[in-house]
Amino acid sequence: MASLGVGIVGLPNVGKSTLFNAITRAGALAANYPFATIDKNVGVVPLPDERLSALQKVFTKGERVPPAVPTHVEFVDIAGLVKGAHRGEGLGNQFLAHIREVAAIAHVVRCFEDPNIVHVSGRVDPLDDLQTINTELALADLQTLERRLDKLRKSAKAHKEDQALLAVLEPLLPHLSQGHPIRTHASLEPELLAKAAREMGLLTHKPIIYVCNVAEEDLPDGTQNPHVAQVRAAAAQEGAEVVVVSAKIEAELAELSEAEAQEYLASLGLKESGLNRLVRVAYRTLGLITFFTAGEKEVRAWTVCKGTKAPQAAGEIHSDLERGFIRAEVVDWSRLVEAGGWAQAKERGWVRTEGKDYEVQDGDVILVLFNV
Repeated sequence: MASLGVGIVGLPNVGKSTLFNAITRAGALAANYPFATIDKNVGVVPLPDERLSALQKVFTKGERVPPAVPTHVEFVDIAGLVKGAHRGEGLGNQFLAHIREVAAIAHVVRCFEDPNIVHVSGRVDPLDDLQTINTELALADLQTLERRLDKLRKSAKAHKEDQALLAVLEPLLPHLSQGHPIRTHASLEPELLAKAAREMGLLTHKPIIYVCNVAEEDLPDGTQNPHVAQVRAAAAQEGAEVVVVSAKIEAELAELSEAEAQEYLASLGLKESGLNRLVRVAYRTLGLITFFTAGEKEVRAWTVCKGTKAPQAAGEIHSDLERGFIRAEVVDWSRLVEAGGWAQAKERGWVRTEGKDYEVQDGDVILVLFNV
């Protein structure tokens, strides 16, 4: 399976590594100078999911509580990009290669003023920061695309498939030349474009989340922060989501126990951490859904892409289950919780039998029947 990671990008000193340290506790170097992060750092963050604990209670028998295993989102901390990255400046080639490996981008934007933290351009200007990163990614894609089109124009004379691909890719040239990401181009063949973008490693076709890093007083949603308003307006133009966090607060929360963290959040008037919001948005942006397996031995959440068929979902649990798939017994998690167990759910007629063509839905609890 291709990487389902989210790459954290941004200009130097916007709070990327501080945020990454907080949400993964991975200890990536955070320092007040450009290129504190040279090699990519990878961290795995559990997806908060109240459904998991609800299912866990169903299968708790006396003192025996089945372990609950959450699914997760992988975050990759990618070093700060600078102007000229597409030409290799500031270790740009290495950084761009790391972005090609992820499935989505979380673009951290500085939306706080602090004279003690140097901004790479000397002033806090979120729109200029966005434009710098987006332009570098667009120019990198332009280089990739031009090389591919040189070959396609020759092969298209003899191959209809290449003619069709050429018709889809050529209109991207002026779009990218103006600094616009491919994801905002209204292609007549979106599926063909998506396939080509994956094969070519085009950066600006990847879905993006804008992460506004704000001061504590701007939490939880930054409604009074003019920088955040600018980012929201820019994101709306390309249909992207915005998450408001304070990397400083997230770093402090990461040092506390769960009980202490909840108490601290309450003192700030917050219901949950910025991490929780970011992970949920990232999961949704990646086009992922969660299904569950549940019983007295274990309750576990599993991740698949929307549209995944039952045998392939079974394969996430174990390859033998996909190879020998016969059918699946399926019930919505809320029905299973309401019924109080598999047997009771069956008695109420809530458990369905599904075959190989069934598309797994978010919240399904699945029991796979197989024979190898």
